[in-house]
Amino acid sequence: MATTRTAHTVWEGELLKGSGTVTFDSSGIGSQPVSWPARAEQANGKTSPEELIAAAHSSCFSMALSGALARAGNPPTRLETKADVTFQPGEGITGVHLTVRGEVPGLDAEGFASAAEDAKKNCPVSQALTGTTITLTAELA
Repeated sequence: MATTRTAHTVWEGELLKGSGTVTFDSSGIGSQPVSWPARAEQANGKTSPEELIAAAHSSCFSMALSGALARAGNPPTRLETKADVTFQPGEGITGVHLTVRGEVPGLDAEGFASAAEDAKKNCPVSQALTGTTITLTAELA
């Protein structure tokens, strides 16, 4: 069964001086302010499309890796994933770097790195970002 998740943004004003609010409709977790300066300069307590992509990518990757490890007989105890999404004004998103540190009993570093690389290629968010360079650092705790 397919699922659809929804968020919406209300933007007021022009790009450089305007601002908006993104609301997470499906989860009801609230709303967050967004602005061009928060995107292209300092966050100053506001989010950005890139931070939202980083959140989506780190959680999707973690789920994909956890599932793959469990299917291979090595369920993880813990995975900690960070996604760094780089935005260059005038160019757009220029890259994503995933860093994962895992506790996986019975798995060596090579096996973990291989599983992480597979999750990087196959998680749905990675697939949605195929026009972007995605790099990975994977290590066992």
